[in-house]
Amino acid sequence: MRPRPPIKGRGIFSGTGLVIAALAATAAALLYPIWSYADRQDTADASTLSTQTVTTPYGPLSAQDKDFITKVRLAGLWELPAGQLAEQKGTTTAVRTAGQHLVDGHTSLDAHVRTVATQLGVPLPNEANSQQKQWLATLNGAQGVDFDREFAALLRLAHGRVYALAAQVRADTQNSLVRDLADDANATVLDHIKVLEATGYVDFATLAQELAASPTPVPNPPAVAPSAAVPLTPSPGPSYSLPPATAEPSSP
Repeated sequence: MRPRPPIKGRGIFSGTGLVIAALAATAAALLYPIWSYADRQDTADASTLSTQTVTTPYGPLSAQDKDFITKVRLAGLWELPAGQLAEQKGTTTAVRTAGQHLVDGHTSLDAHVRTVATQLGVPLPNEANSQQKQWLATLNGAQGVDFDREFAALLRLAHGRVYALAAQVRADTQNSLVRDLADDANATVLDHIKVLEATGYVDFATLAQELAASPTPVPNPPAVAPSAAVPLTPSPGPSYSLPPATAEPSSP
């Protein structure tokens, strides 16, 4: 009996089998680098982070920590004067009260941030940045109800951004002094958010759009040694009790 010839297309060494084997080998070659490096940290990124983090008696001080300290100082440099303007120019008790809370809160927070900066050797600015100066110029030029609206809109937007930053720093930092400062900042900023919303002038739809947009980076002014940072000194002003939050502004 004659031996049966092999059936075409069967077996691993057939044309189809060779194609499948080649594809499998290619896939394995492509996936191996992914598997082998999946759990490895980028050495370049790790090196960059290492050079930006310094050792202190209070724990590692990261670049994010130092940036946060600078931003807390910058916030006080324009938000305290903005609060003073609200005390003087606000047309309602709620606006003037919000101004007083900003003055009191940033006076205390500025003292805290200057102490932390001194202990950690972080230089601080002595003047607001260009964007913050523009906001103050807007408030200086506004009058009446227009001032109330501009004040509530600008300050609520700024505090929303700072609040998110303080929460992120509090979650990430390994430095005990920065943790305490973030706690203080969160409490102060939340108080300011509440009194600004109590004015009735916050447009939440517009606020949400502006918070979602990425802010344009603005160069910071030159920094000075912590010992040369000038304390924020509010001028004497009237005292108000906090009114309840309302949907609309109350009468003057």
